[in-house]
Amino acid sequence: MLIPTLREDPKDAAVASHKWMYRAGMIRQLAAGIYDILPLGLKVIRKVERIVREEMDRTGAQEILMPMVQPAGLWEESGRWSYYGPELLRFEDRHGNSYCLGPTHEEVVTDIIRREVRSYRGLPQCLYQIQGKFRDEDRPRFGVMRAREFIMKDAYSFDKDEDGAKKSYWTMYQAYKRIFTRCGLDFRAVEAATGAIGGTLSHEFQVLADSGEDAILACNNCDYAANVEKTELAPGREKPNEAPSGKPELVKTPGKKTVEDVCAFLGVSPKKLAKTLIYRADGKVVAVMLRGDHELSEAKLQAYLAADQVELADEKVIEDVTGAPVGFAGPIGLGDDVKILADHAVTGMSGFVVGANEPDMHYTSVYHGRDFDISEFADLRKAGTGDHCTRCGKGTYREYRGIEVGQVFYLGAKYSSRMGGSFLDEDGEKHDMIMGCYGIGIGRTAAAAIEQHHDEKGIIWPMSIAPFQVVVLPLQMNSEDVVRTAERVYEELAANGIETLLDDREERAGVKFKDADLIGFPVRVTVGKKGLSEGKVEVKLRRSEEVVKVSVSDAAGHVMELVSSELKGLES
Repeated sequence: MLIPTLREDPKDAAVASHKWMYRAGMIRQLAAGIYDILPLGLKVIRKVERIVREEMDRTGAQEILMPMVQPAGLWEESGRWSYYGPELLRFEDRHGNSYCLGPTHEEVVTDIIRREVRSYRGLPQCLYQIQGKFRDEDRPRFGVMRAREFIMKDAYSFDKDEDGAKKSYWTMYQAYKRIFTRCGLDFRAVEAATGAIGGTLSHEFQVLADSGEDAILACNNCDYAANVEKTELAPGREKPNEAPSGKPELVKTPGKKTVEDVCAFLGVSPKKLAKTLIYRADGKVVAVMLRGDHELSEAKLQAYLAADQVELADEKVIEDVTGAPVGFAGPIGLGDDVKILADHAVTGMSGFVVGANEPDMHYTSVYHGRDFDISEFADLRKAGTGDHCTRCGKGTYREYRGIEVGQVFYLGAKYSSRMGGSFLDEDGEKHDMIMGCYGIGIGRTAAAAIEQHHDEKGIIWPMSIAPFQVVVLPLQMNSEDVVRTAERVYEELAANGIETLLDDREERAGVKFKDADLIGFPVRVTVGKKGLSEGKVEVKLRRSEEVVKVSVSDAAGHVMELVSSELKGLES
């Protein structure tokens, strides 16, 4: 087999999965964010795919295969061609027709269903594929964890009404729980923002790991958990606004643009400053106010405005709207055409500091309702550790790190209404199909398993997704007895369906042991002269330091019981 193991870490490896997959000879980089998957790596990928297929088929979903190359016209119909962003790799063919490499397939699958299903009799439908995707990540990193080209399972459901669509959604939700349990992962399903996919309901499946890129907040008193961008915060805990006193005072703040600089200069707490952010929501300008020590959740802002896209305004727009450079925006004197939104925490602020919409100037002693009006209050900030849970009202949030391996979305009629995905009901009336979509990163799932299951020697694969379940190590290849016994154990295991690798290389015992630990085979059977003199071989689980001596005649049976027990543990 081609298993080019390495003794040194790759220079750019920042997380365990990248390091160990590279050193175990599972991946090699071809270009930034683009990897060759070598034999052992592909075996793991296929194991994850098999579990995913079994659980998708169990739900009644039907597997298809859609093209990776997609015409621009479909994306223009959905409206995503203009706002998906630079992650969408666009190009033209020799005839000047525009295409993209598919980062996802909502448009293509909607086109299939709108052409093939016209009546309520053809619904519900759920189609899925396992296929390569391409997203032109700005900073691909962490090996296959955040690559530009990757393998994904994406499924899409089509239903007659909201009730049916919600049933499809929760069916997939349960299937995902089974998939990640079978893959041996410790995970949490958390409420999440919908992002560029869209929709009104979503859950991410986050594998808990210190190396995770995503921040997750979970209540310490109930089961509520959510991505930090999505975690709910309730109004009502802020102190009531004090009665206004005095007048706003215009003060000079030369060159002080950040919250930290302004507060230090004026000698006030960030809790006494309200920052005003100028955003564009689907092209329309909106001002958003937050307490100085809080951070905006763009996902909450996008959801509140029901916008396809929100983005921080550029310097020119900010200056046109406020009359001042970046860093001095404030709510006083903004034009009537600019809606002012504020986070709930601003409700209780009084006598606070804001930008003055003049270069190098701020106002102090400001009161909303007297000095300016806020159009609407909403939950707009990111939650954090210690914030109160909105669901149970008793607990507080605690932060965890997570690796997103899958996400489910309730889309509603976002795509079907724009692309003509309709059907005729029993009375001949036309309705939009109600959709859901459901993705799993196959390679990312494998990498996440390594993040949770490794030690200083290498990978410790869960039995269900290991490239081989067992490795047999004959220590002296010049001994006919050792080789013959190792081959006997290997052949008996293989004949009983146990995925077994025989390490028959002419290498020192230390090299074989190191490679076995590095690659992470769940079970190791060691055959050596010393053990055979007693009629024994050694059996060891990778996740344990215990070595068990077993008679040669019982070795295969003992190993089969170990494998079966480990797999049953993952199925429960």
